[in-house]
Order: sequence, then C-alpha cells, then structure tokens
Amino acid sequence: QVQLVESGGGLVQPGGSLRLSCKASGLISSIYSMAWYRQAPGEQRNLVAQITMSGRTKYADSVKGRFTISGDNANDTVYLQMNSLKSEDTAVYYCNAEAQTPEVAVYDYWGQGTQVTVSS
Repeated sequence: QVQLVESGGGLVQPGGSLRLSCKASGLISSIYSMAWYRQAPGEQRNLVAQITMSGRTKYADSVKGRFTISGDNANDTVYLQMNSLKSEDTAVYYCNAEAQTPEVAVYDYWGQGTQVTVSS
C-alpha cells in the first residue's frame, strides 16, 4: 500500500503564490510518475501537472507559465509551485502517484486532497 500526504494548501489573494508538497510512503518498489489534479465544486477532477521519474513534465494549458512541478526522487516527494494565482485556480488539489509495490502491479494512488482558495 502507498500513502500520499499533501500539505501547503490555504487561502491566498489573487496574484499570490502557494507551494504544495506531497510525500509518498509505504512499501514502494517503484514510482513511475507523480501528478497533481484538482477538482472544483460541481466539476470533474482534472490534471494540473505531471512529472515522470525521468523528469519529463506535462501541464494543463490553464496553468502553463504559472505553475511548476518538481520532484525529489530520493524522498518520493513532489512539489507544485503555484504563482500568479487566479480565482479560477480555487479547488481541492489531489496528489497522484503511479506506483508499484511488492504485492501490487502498477496502480494509481491518491492523496486526501488539500484545499486551495484564491480570494481577496
């Protein structure tokens, strides 16, 4: 089993910045990618940014140039630096890891989510 623990959410004014962190723990054999998704009330959960263990990144068009995803492979941790935040960035942000354990083949694991609210 893999556990993902997120931190760093909160309330910020438009134009401000936040940094989210997510640490994976458990009996992990390999992590293939980690990502951040977000879900606003009444909407589906959508990909925000993803990073593979080789460092390849992918971003939603709406956050390109404002958000940066980075990873610390040695500590199984992923970060999301969010700058120039807008009200439409308000959502619950979920950490995701595509990982393999000794007992389970590659599987998607999810954190519990952290609230990000952008408001004046």
